[in-house]
Amino acid sequence: MKVLILGAKGNLGSQLVRVFGSEAIAWDREDLDITSREEVAAKISGLKPEVIVNAIAYNAVDKCEESESENALAKKLNGEAVGYLAEAALATNAVFIHYSTDYVFSGENVGGYNEDAKPGPINNYGKSKLFGEEILHTKSVQGLRYYLIRTSKLFGPKGASEFSKSSFFDTMFNLAKTKEKLKVVDAEFSCFTYTVDLAQRTKELLEKEYPFGVYHLVNGGPATWYGAAAQLFKIAGIRVKLIAVGSEEFPRPAKRPKSSVLLNTKTSPLRNLSEALAEYLNL
Repeated sequence: MKVLILGAKGNLGSQLVRVFGSEAIAWDREDLDITSREEVAAKISGLKPEVIVNAIAYNAVDKCEESESENALAKKLNGEAVGYLAEAALATNAVFIHYSTDYVFSGENVGGYNEDAKPGPINNYGKSKLFGEEILHTKSVQGLRYYLIRTSKLFGPKGASEFSKSSFFDTMFNLAKTKEKLKVVDAEFSCFTYTVDLAQRTKELLEKEYPFGVYHLVNGGPATWYGAAAQLFKIAGIRVKLIAVGSEEFPRPAKRPKSSVLLNTKTSPLRNLSEALAEYLNL
């Protein structure tokens, strides 16, 4: 099976390349400009992959709230470009896999959101990701076979791309090297996701021929930022005083959902966050 992985040098993309092994064709930004409809159509029709996995996303949540040009870029990468890739998948009869976010939800439902819950994003980033989702749903009427995987708060080995971001846990770990006290926001209740587990389950959806559609893939044990940091330091055996603070302590341009727990009702659950964290720390 020929599996085209886009964003192959990113944090998630690099794990997808690893799990798909010899089947993977790894493309990054120098190989394909996904914002060019013509280039996408030409290069993908020439390759004729059986599966296209899109691990490219704009995720500068605050930037696209502050700047019109950044918001336009978010819409292009998270929305319009998804449409171009879906068109190419249709033209080559490829299965299309795309990732979305818990930020498509408002965060008002403390019980969590299943795969069929109604979206209602409260920031520009979430709106741009929902734009991409809506395009896929439209293309499905034309025969597109796709998996739309919503996930949240990724962490794991850092990709080779210069644009790869450090995860929350990497940031906390580095701060603890120089500080005895850390203020951490005890809010934004949601799930964290280990990219190693996400990549493996993505492959399983294909191999086990799960029905096409929307899936929620996150590690078990939702937490606030403070709660997750506490788990990290406990597992790592690091002594640091954590101080729980409200979101107002660190004001940001974009609103965040208060509680955006993704409920996985369609596949077996991924392992608990604490177990995934322990593995990551031992890498």
